[in-house]
Order: sequence, then C-alpha cells, then structure tokens
Amino acid sequence: MSGGVDSSTVAAMLCADGHNVIGLTMQLWNQRRLAGRDGMPEQVTGRCCSLDDVYDARRVAQHLGIPYYVVNHEERFERDVVRPFVAEYLSGRTPIPCSLCNNHLKFDQLHVVARQIGADAVATGHYARVEFDDSTGRWLLKRPADNSKDQTYFLFGLTQEQLSRTLFPLGEMTKPEVRELARKHGLALAEKPDSQEICFVPGGDYKRFIDAYLAESGEFLPDTAGELVTANGEVIGEHSGIHNFTVGQRKGLGVATGSPLYVIQINGAEKKVVVGGDEQLYSRTLRAMRVNFISVDGLDEPMRVAVKIRHRHEPAPATIESTGNDEILVTFDQPQRAITPGQAAVFYDGDIVVGGGWIA
Repeated sequence: MSGGVDSSTVAAMLCADGHNVIGLTMQLWNQRRLAGRDGMPEQVTGRCCSLDDVYDARRVAQHLGIPYYVVNHEERFERDVVRPFVAEYLSGRTPIPCSLCNNHLKFDQLHVVARQIGADAVATGHYARVEFDDSTGRWLLKRPADNSKDQTYFLFGLTQEQLSRTLFPLGEMTKPEVRELARKHGLALAEKPDSQEICFVPGGDYKRFIDAYLAESGEFLPDTAGELVTANGEVIGEHSGIHNFTVGQRKGLGVATGSPLYVIQINGAEKKVVVGGDEQLYSRTLRAMRVNFISVDGLDEPMRVAVKIRHRHEPAPATIESTGNDEILVTFDQPQRAITPGQAAVFYDGDIVVGGGWIA
C-alpha cells in the first residue's frame, strides 16, 4: 500500500471479494534527510512513498479494518537504488530508479515478507495484467486495458516465480473507474492526485540531489568536466560535468551555433559530450544487457517484436536476436530518436511482455 488511490482501491476490492488482506508499506527513503541542504527544498510534496503517504495508507487500512505494517528497507533502497542512480549519472548514463526499485525491492522483498507472514500472494496497484499460458506453461505479463496508464515498462524484470504470486487487480480498469470505485468504498483519498516525481529527487532536479547526497555522505563530487565535441571530433566548447547531460538534451549546452544542437552521445571514459543536429539523434540499433525474458525461455533465433525505449515511447517494430553473453541486439525497422544508455528496452508481442534489458 503506497498511500495512493490505486493500491488503496486494490485493498478495498480484495476485502470486498472476501480475501484475508494485510496492508504493507515499504519505508524506503527518509524524505527529510536532505531537506534544505545544498539548495534542496525544505518541504517536498507530490512524491510517492512520503510520510504523508504512509499516514494515508494506515488510514485506509483502519477504514477497511485490516492489519497494517510498515516495513523498513531504507538501507537496502539506498544500496540498490540510490547509489546506483548516482553512479550511473556520474558515468554518463541515464538510469531508471523505478525499475531498479521494482526489481530489487518491491517484487523481491515484498514476496519475502509475504512468505514470512504466510500470505499466498502480493497484490499491488500497478496497471498491468498477469495470466498463465497453459500452452507454454509460463506466466505472462501483459499490458493493461488502459494503455495510458501502462506500467509494464517498469516491470520487465519480474521472474516467473514472482509473477506466479502477484496480483494486479486494476489491469482491466481505467483510472476514472478506479477513482469511482474508491468513492463507492468510501475511501477518503479517492481524489488524491497521482505522484509524479522520483521519490528521492524533489522537483526532478537530479543534479542538485547528487550534489547534496554526496556532500551529506562526506564524498566529493568527482571531476567529470571535459570537452563538448561534434560527431567528427571537433572541439566546440567545454562542459562542467557529464552528469549534467542526457542524450537528446538541447538546453544548457553552453554553446551557440547557427542551428540547434542536441546531445547525441556521452563518452564517460573520456568525459566528452558529443553534440550534433536532430538527425544525428536517430539510430536503428541498440544493445540490451542483463536481459530478463518472461514469455519465452530465451532466444534460439531472431524474433519479431515491438520495442519500447522509454516509458512514454510508442513500441516500435523491430527484430531482436541473441549475440551471446546475456546481450540482445535490437534492430528497428525505422530509426528511433534518442536511444539512451541506462534506460530500459522492453520487448512486446502485442500486449504480451516478451522481456527486456538495459540499454548499453
């Protein structure tokens, strides 16, 4: 229970269906830890997993008459999500902390706790669907009925064992239907807005967060300053650090030319930020590492799929093939814009999630 309308409605639905429900909230980050430090805001609102969300989840549990517990995983969250997030940016990559959190915490540790307390399954408010395919003997992760709320991009790392014990009751519903159901169940937070930000990065200002986090940890921000160069190696300026940039970025480059420039590549080893025109942002191929397959055991031969390279990206037709060493080569039918290292590439067969991996 995250304290939002989605997971709260799920709890109410399961109670109404006669299930024995236990509410669990994961305490992952101390929202006041960096407040006011190094330019960070004194107060933060609009983020998931805040203390206010914990209070809201507890209030819903009391309203439903179910047991409720807060499970503290701050130490593991910092180790498996926050520190990798900082390290990725400092190496010139653009990470997705929500996917790391789902893979390493929410669907790992929640299942551990569920087993410890004797629960049969874990239910969440994610918009996705789980089905068992009798013909293959595999559990399938599928896109929800409401594609505008599709969260399967962040769930590509789920294992067969985790899927077998996971429920997504909102998979066939739209957000307006969820809010209406919350009203019918008398939930006080039926109109609560959705959280929009990364839980530990207020305002989406990851640069300021990195500065404050390293300072609080007694660490120095490494010197990642270097050259701004064109694709043919011409030096056209200097930059203050590769962590200030991401592929596709246009603003804040610090150089003026007769035509718009975009970040087309970040070379972390040489501390170079490569810039070019919009047409240079397009590529037909990418390599995905640390791949997790869901609907199939693996790839014995090339497979036709649609591939999503960021959360709001429309899956694009492509062919995937194994190149060994837990690596997949993705070849798109048409070039895709701003393929970004550190993001996920998720493979779809219609509504079915074939699998996914991390863009190299």
